[in-house]
Formats: sequence, C-alpha cells, structure tokens
Amino acid sequence: MENTPFFWAGFVVFVLAMLLLDLLVLNRKAHVVRMREALGWSTFWIALSLGFNYLVYRTMGRQAGLEFLTGYLIEKSLSVDNLFVFLLIFSYFKVPAQYQHKILFWGIIGALVLRAAFILAGAALLAKFHFLLYLLGAFLVYTGVKMAISANDPEIDPEANPIVKFLGRHLPLTNRIDGPEFFLRRNGVLFATPLFVVLVMVETTDVVFAADSIPAILAVSRDTFIVFTSNVFALLGLRAMYFALAGLMRLFHYLHYGLSFILIFIGGKLLLSEYVHISMGIALGIVGAILLGSVLLSVLFPKAEKPLP
Repeated sequence: MENTPFFWAGFVVFVLAMLLLDLLVLNRKAHVVRMREALGWSTFWIALSLGFNYLVYRTMGRQAGLEFLTGYLIEKSLSVDNLFVFLLIFSYFKVPAQYQHKILFWGIIGALVLRAAFILAGAALLAKFHFLLYLLGAFLVYTGVKMAISANDPEIDPEANPIVKFLGRHLPLTNRIDGPEFFLRRNGVLFATPLFVVLVMVETTDVVFAADSIPAILAVSRDTFIVFTSNVFALLGLRAMYFALAGLMRLFHYLHYGLSFILIFIGGKLLLSEYVHISMGIALGIVGAILLGSVLLSVLFPKAEKPLP
C-alpha cells in the first residue's frame, strides 16, 4: 500500500460504502439503539480499525503503523468529551432515543468533510512553515492546561450559539419534535424542525472539538493519509460508542484530566523535539498508560454524588 491518489480514492469509496450500508440497509427505520447492539457495533468498528492498522503496519512500515494507532487512540479518547456534550444537547432538546442515531449519522458525515479540509490545510501549512510546529505545540499545552482547570460538566446554552440564533431569525422553525424529519412543509411553507437545530448544534460542537483533536494528531504524524484515516475510523465508530457509553460516561470523571495530560505531553514533545527524541512506540505507551490510569482512578475513586436539596 502506498500513499497514492488511487489508494486515497479506494479508501474514500470504502467509507462511502460503509455509510450507505448503515443508512440504507442497517438503519433504514428509526429505532432505539440498545446496549447489546451498540456494543456489537463498537466491537465491529474497533476490530475493523485495528485490522486497517495492521494493513498499514505491513505495507507502510512500523513507524506508520504506530502513528496510526497513536492518532486513533488520541482521537477516540478525545471523542469521549465530545460524546458527553452530545448527551447534554440531546437531553436539553429532549430528543427521543429513536431519532438520536439519525442526528449522529448526518453529524458525522458533516464532521468527515470538515475534518478532511482541516487536515489538508493544516498539513500543507506545517509542510511550508516549520515554525508552526512550535506554535502547534504551545497551543496543545495551553489547551491541555485549560482542559485540566475547566469544569468537568460543560454548560449547554443553545440560545447563546450564534448559528442557532441565526437560524431562529432567518428560518421558520416548528416548536416541537414531530417525527424524524429535519424539515416539514406546512401550507406551502418549509419549516425546520428542532431536530435540524440539534444537528446544527452537533456540527458546531464538533468544529470546536476538532480544534483540539486535529492539532493533536498532526503533532503525532505529518502524513496526511495516516492523520485522515485514523480520524475517519475514530469518527465511524463514534455513534456506536455514544450509545454504548451514554449511561457510563459520568463514571469516568478522571478521564477529563487524563486527556488534558495527553495534550500537554504531545505539545511538550513537539516543543522539545529539537532537544529530546521520544520514539513513537514510547509515546504510544505513555498515551495508553495515561488513559488506563485515568479510567482506573475513576473506578477506584468514584465521584461523590451531590446531596439533593
């Protein structure tokens, strides 16, 4: 396997085929995704990702294989915070469980397009301006510190979202969820439903999270193919992971700090790259140890429940 336009085209065709299979065959009808189904799909996507990782390792070499695995692990881990925000958005708008899959499906398609643009632009800039590597490292350290000192429970205020404000001013909206549609036509007038507003919230939230995850993966690998494919595989398994972890995400309260340490470590690795060389194998081990440690701490020291007033 080589990083050629032909292989890029083949990978894009594969992704489109999987999305069409999901949309037209596996989930044609809106339904509630149960834990068993979610765990099954999570296992499938993780196994498929690791299989692709092995293919990268065998055909592009050990370094590329480690870069893919590290990027995939970082993106997958950062997605947990993203999923928690999705959960808050769905709760705020009271989105029925059977419609959540559809919103996440179209949200992930939008995320794939936006992140592809971010990755290509970021890789091109880093290739042309070497000093940007140090700015990238400083940004990751800053983001990690900010994440560590911020509250674990992000506030969701759709009324403060500028895009949602714009929709409210310029687009007729229905006032309640009535079926799985994003748009409805009534008396010849096209109305957007609350589900469309939720989709916009999910998309804009993902843009914010991409500002953390894309720089983190670009700091791991400069190969746009490795960065893009590791991102895509993490995103393709995002919906299944959401339904599998929706009831458990609050339990991993130390994971938030683990993710911040990972960003600080990756940023520091970039800033000190001229003086200290850390192999990708060691970097992968450190990232894995931080994640495992934060999960174990969350289990061993559960978060105290706030007493009822």
